[in-house]
Amino acid sequence: MSRLRLRLSISLDGFVAGSNQSAQHPLGEGGEDLHQWVFPLAAWRKPHGLEGGKTDESTPVLEEELTNSGATIMGRNMFGGHPGPWDRTKPWMGWWGARPPFHHPVFVVTTHPRPPLEMEGGTVFTFVTDGIEQAYDLARRAAKGKDVALAGGANISQQYLNAGLVDEMQLHIVPILLGSGARLFDGVKHLHDLRLVKTVAAPNVTHLKFSRE
Repeated sequence: MSRLRLRLSISLDGFVAGSNQSAQHPLGEGGEDLHQWVFPLAAWRKPHGLEGGKTDESTPVLEEELTNSGATIMGRNMFGGHPGPWDRTKPWMGWWGARPPFHHPVFVVTTHPRPPLEMEGGTVFTFVTDGIEQAYDLARRAAKGKDVALAGGANISQQYLNAGLVDEMQLHIVPILLGSGARLFDGVKHLHDLRLVKTVAAPNVTHLKFSRE
């Protein structure tokens, strides 16, 4: 049976993106520093079509994240582009270029309808306007028994956490302070039996895994 697995890098003060997010700065001020731990890893570079890279204590954590994922859910802000209705003359195609690293169906929760977007490498973005439950139902069907990754950002993660639909939460705690931006647990009142099951210390990051098992 498919499990919904949330995975995010987060600052010590609880932010998953900095302030003043924009199309030019999608992670906001200082937000890219949340991901410096992962960019050099060979396990991250390969799905992005890049050669080389290193291995360290974070490698098995990342490899576990990428294993058995058959679909991904994300919010409109993570997919990106300008707010409001989509630009029909020059539609936003995502941050990842012509060949996104997902290589499976991706469901974008939004209030603005748009036809599916088929990209190279097997990634198809489907835009869901009927809410988080509908997106999860579609993603589980598309995953065909594999797990569903919940990729963020903060708002969509809060909705799934509050609904008690998250089965596993992997937080990558980065030792920086952002001070402002998108805070993951704003408005989240209960973790619905998610319990800490693993801690991994690695260079420039500590990985915390929570599960309902």
